[in-house]
Amino acid sequence: MRSRPAFTSRAGNGSKAFARCLAAIVAIVTITTSPAFSQSYVGDPFEDRPVGTVSVTIANPSGDAALNNRVVDSVRRSLALFPGSAFSRDRANAAVGQARRNPEIADIAYDLAPGAAGSLDVSVTVTLTDDANQKVAKGYFLTGDRDDLPLLYDRNGTILRYKLDVLTLYYANNNAWYGRPDLMLAGNPLVSGSPAGAGWDQWGEAYLHYGLYGITPLSDTFFVYGGLSAISATSRGQELFTDEARTYTGVEDAYAGFVTGNTDEAGNRLTFNLSAGRQRFTLANAFLIANTAANGSERAALQANARWSSDMLVLGQIGWNSTKFEAFYVDPDELPIIDSDTVITGVNVESVVRPGLLVGASYLTVPQSTQQYFSPTGGIAGTREGLNLWDLRFTYSQPAGTSGFFGGAEVARQTNDNFDMDAWAGYAELGYSFAEAKWTPAVSYRLSYFSGDDPATAAYERWDPLLSGGNGEQWVQGANHFKVVQDSNVIAHRLQARLRVTPKVEVVPQLWAFYADQTNNIGGNPALTFMSDDEYGYEANVTVKWFASRNTYVHGHIAYTVPGQAVTDALGGTAKDWLSAMVFVRYAF
Repeated sequence: MRSRPAFTSRAGNGSKAFARCLAAIVAIVTITTSPAFSQSYVGDPFEDRPVGTVSVTIANPSGDAALNNRVVDSVRRSLALFPGSAFSRDRANAAVGQARRNPEIADIAYDLAPGAAGSLDVSVTVTLTDDANQKVAKGYFLTGDRDDLPLLYDRNGTILRYKLDVLTLYYANNNAWYGRPDLMLAGNPLVSGSPAGAGWDQWGEAYLHYGLYGITPLSDTFFVYGGLSAISATSRGQELFTDEARTYTGVEDAYAGFVTGNTDEAGNRLTFNLSAGRQRFTLANAFLIANTAANGSERAALQANARWSSDMLVLGQIGWNSTKFEAFYVDPDELPIIDSDTVITGVNVESVVRPGLLVGASYLTVPQSTQQYFSPTGGIAGTREGLNLWDLRFTYSQPAGTSGFFGGAEVARQTNDNFDMDAWAGYAELGYSFAEAKWTPAVSYRLSYFSGDDPATAAYERWDPLLSGGNGEQWVQGANHFKVVQDSNVIAHRLQARLRVTPKVEVVPQLWAFYADQTNNIGGNPALTFMSDDEYGYEANVTVKWFASRNTYVHGHIAYTVPGQAVTDALGGTAKDWLSAMVFVRYAF
C-alpha cells in the first residue's frame, strides 16, 4: 500500500490557505473567549467523557476513622470509576443506588465538572446515618416533595427517576458545501427540496428527550435495571440537505439488564453486567464505534444529534478492578433511506496498567451488511459483510493537577473474508498540560491516518469508518470538513488547545490541515471521486462550553474552512471559503 506525504503538494497555495485559517482562528478566539458565550458536547456534555478524578467526601464524618475509611472504600468500589474510563450517567446512577444499600449511609450525591485535558472530575458526597441523618425513603411518589424531582422513588435500593431534557439549537452557514451544493450533493439521497449553499443560510432545531429509568435489587449483590424513553424533534429553516420543515417522534432507549459482583477480603472488585435493547454504545475513544444512531432526514435534528441509541445492542461486561472485558452485538439505528442492514459484533479489553496509562485491544467483525465498496474502475469490489478489524491502542495522562506530557496512539487493520482487503488506520497524539498556569492550558498535536485505495495494487485498501465519530474532540474531524470527508482516505493534522477560562467555561480552539492518502477517492464525495491533488483543505474552529449550572449547559462554535487544491480543481475553480456558526442550550430537569 502506497502512502503519500502529508505536506508535499502546492506549498504556496497551502501556506496561504493555512495563513487564512490562522488569521481566522485569532479573530474567532478574540470574539468568543468571553464567558458569556458557551460550551461543547451535543446533548449530555459529560456522557462518555474520560474520568479524570474521583473524590469521595463524608459530609458528617464520625469520630471512628476506621468506619469513615470503610464507607469511602465501599462507595469507591460500588462506583467502579477509574481514571481514563468513560463516564456513563445511567451506570453512575445505578451504582449510587447499590451503594445506598449500605446501612451506614443515609444519602449519596455526586457532582460533575470539566477536568484537565478534557477529562471529567467526579465529586461524591456521602451522608452517614446518625441521630440527625437517618436512612429515609425519598422520591416524589413517596414524599410529594417537588424538590425530590426528577427522583420519583428511592427505597431499599429501588430507584425510579424520570429523564426530561430539552435542547434548542441555532445553526448558520455561509457558503455551505463551498458554495457548490449542486456538485457536492449530486445524487445524495438525503437531499430534499433545496439544500444550503452559496451565501448565508440558517435554521433552528429542538428536541425533547423524556423517559423513565430504574434499578432494583433482587439480592444484596444482584440488581436489575432498565430504561424506556422517546425523543420528539423538529427542524425549521434552510438546513444542509433540505429546506423542508420536519417533526418526528420515536422511541430512543428501551433496554433491560442486570449487574452483579462482589469484593473479596483483599478489596478486589469483580463485576458482571449484561444488558440488551435499544441503547447507546461507544467503544473506547469513538475511533471505531460511537454514532450508533443516525439523525437528520425525516428524523430532523441533524446537528443536534438527538438520537444515539442503536436498534439493538447486546452488551456483556466483566470488570476486575481497573480491567474491563466486554463483548457486544450492535445493530445501529440507520436512516431508512440509506439503511445498509449492518450488524457489528466484537470483543474489547482495556486496563489501567499503571497510574495514567490505559491500554486496550479490540476485535470486530461484520456478519451482515449490504454496504458496498467500489473499485477504481467503478465496479463493486465487495461488501462490508465479512469485514474483520483488529485494533491496539493506549493513552497516557498526568495525575490531576499535575503539569506534564500526555498523549496516546492507536493502530487498526481491516481485512475481509470474502475478497482481498487490506486497510489501515491510526493516530498518534502528544500534548502538554500546564496545570498550574492561568487557565490551565493543555496544548496537543495529533496526526491521524485513514488509508485510501491505491489503484496500482490488487487489494482494496480504503478504510471503512464504520460508526466512528463522537464529537469534535474525538473523531468528528473538522466542524465543516467532516461533512465532506469522513474518516476514510484522509491524513489529518490537528493542533488543539484547551483553556479553562473560568471553572465553568472551557474554550477549545483547533487548527486542521487535511490531505488525501490517495487521489483515487471512489466511495467518497462524488464531486471528489478523481482528484488532481491530495490537498483537501484547512479549517480553524473554536468551541466554547459553558457549564452554567447543574441543569443548564450552553455550547457554541465558529468554524472557518478553506478549500484545498483538490477541492478547488474538482469544483472548477468556483469553491468558496465555508463559515459556520452554532449555539445550543440544553436544560436537563
